[in-house]
Amino acid sequence: MKFDIIRRSKLWFAISALLISVGLVSMLTRGFNLGIDFAGGAILDLRFEQAVSVSAVRDALKGQNLENSTIQLAGDTVDGKGRNVFIRTHALEDEERRAVMADLQKQLGAFDVLRVEKVGAVIGEELTRQALLAMLISWILMILYITYRFEFRFAVSGVIALIHDLLIVIGVFSLFQLEIDAAFVAALLTIIGYSINDTIVIFDRIRENMKSRRRSEPLAEMVDRSIWQTMTRSIYTVMTVLFATAALYWFGGDTTKNFSLALLVGFIAGAYSSVFIASPIWVWWRTARP
Repeated sequence: MKFDIIRRSKLWFAISALLISVGLVSMLTRGFNLGIDFAGGAILDLRFEQAVSVSAVRDALKGQNLENSTIQLAGDTVDGKGRNVFIRTHALEDEERRAVMADLQKQLGAFDVLRVEKVGAVIGEELTRQALLAMLISWILMILYITYRFEFRFAVSGVIALIHDLLIVIGVFSLFQLEIDAAFVAALLTIIGYSINDTIVIFDRIRENMKSRRRSEPLAEMVDRSIWQTMTRSIYTVMTVLFATAALYWFGGDTTKNFSLALLVGFIAGAYSSVFIASPIWVWWRTARP
């Protein structure tokens, strides 16, 4: 006997509402930890006496919690090491900058300061506006296409599930004050593409089963059957993606951790919403307005 999904839809909605509510409260009270791309920062242009690697510079910055800074080697490099280092970090006060310089000199040796300056946000409002516009356009196109291939109720249910996934991810980053940068925006757009794909697979099976559905079979039972028919494929797909993303999180280095973490949370939320949110919404809507 298979687990009844649709008849427990109120439970799934309650779980999602609780998670999203916690995230919304955090957004309103704690806000976001905006990265350099959004909030601006400082540029340190240094020339070391001895060649250093990016990883060594990053380790030296950990004492000031600046390991997520953008670090680049300029000029000639040999075996991944160079003397000219370009560091972009969040805005630093004079005392903080002196502490950073002291740590770098202590761990990496003497260096000359070529340039120190404050910079504004590289993308900030423009990136936010373009990302929101891209998501809005993608949702409109999804609704049009899914309405053409399936029906309008499928389209809206799928987009609601996408919004659910994004709110979960953004809420997690706000709750734990994880840094939000341009890579985070890229992760959100990736999550949209993944989540709708899994939802469409279930919707397609529901549509096929609708053609052969007996009049005596309740709609909820037919949708449950459709979900379970695609469950094995969904599990294989999500586990494969999670393995790759988890490997990126654990072994990809500090610069990719927030990006891969956003993907991990989003993929899990997307797998959940495809089964427990999108399909129940469609059943509720079709039952209420046949």
